[in-house]
Amino acid sequence: MPLVEHLRELRSRLVKATLAIVAGMVVGWIYYDAIFAWLSAPFQAVVDQARSEGRDITLALTGVADPFVLQLQIAAVTGLLLSSPVWLYQLWRFVTPGLRRHERRWAIAFVVVAVPLFASGVMLAYLVLPYGLEILFGFTPQNVENIVSVDRYLSFFIRMVIVFGVGFLAPLMLVLLNFAGVLTGKRLLSWWRWIIFIVFIFSAVATPTGDPINMLLLAGPILILMVVAISVCLANDKRRARKGHPDYDEWDDDEASPLEPADQE
Repeated sequence: MPLVEHLRELRSRLVKATLAIVAGMVVGWIYYDAIFAWLSAPFQAVVDQARSEGRDITLALTGVADPFVLQLQIAAVTGLLLSSPVWLYQLWRFVTPGLRRHERRWAIAFVVVAVPLFASGVMLAYLVLPYGLEILFGFTPQNVENIVSVDRYLSFFIRMVIVFGVGFLAPLMLVLLNFAGVLTGKRLLSWWRWIIFIVFIFSAVATPTGDPINMLLLAGPILILMVVAISVCLANDKRRARKGHPDYDEWDDDEASPLEPADQE
């Protein structure tokens, strides 16, 4: 395809994706109150608990234009999330012509598995967040009120859900590397000590408090997913061996190995 046609197609995809994002932003603007109530529910649970103990915690807007900016930000994030099937599809349609048939199947499988995994991580972060906030606010000295800016709370909230979601996607990335022939299941299994160590370090850094309970709430599911991922990689290695694909781990880095035949389209 000529360069001019590529640029025209890119423009068409961008226009369609932008229109979908704008439509999602309109929905986010209309249902702003309900969306903000959902976002602030973990914080409100901590506020109610603090009031029952005689402490004051307040979620506040500190600037004159902050209410408008906040509604615009929430509408933008909502638009990106609601329109994600559309702009992901447009991106997919733009990239697909450059992929082979088996690579297209991998991409489809990745999207199908990645969406529920990321959503599971987000929901776990949403459930863990009140406990983390309660622990953090517990360090407040006597006779001191907690006044938290809304934009800082939203930044904290978004960071939490993204980190948890990405953590749940890490095992899937290992499976993709295995299917691409970069990593073998045997190699991953030999790294099990380092995998456990890295998962716990990641969980300790990612959780807001770093306490053992919240760390285990994140590390436990990721380790289970890692076990599943390594099992899938080992099964895929056996499948390749049955089909006669060479195991490149058998050769040294400076030793020539036979080339695999090109995949048939």
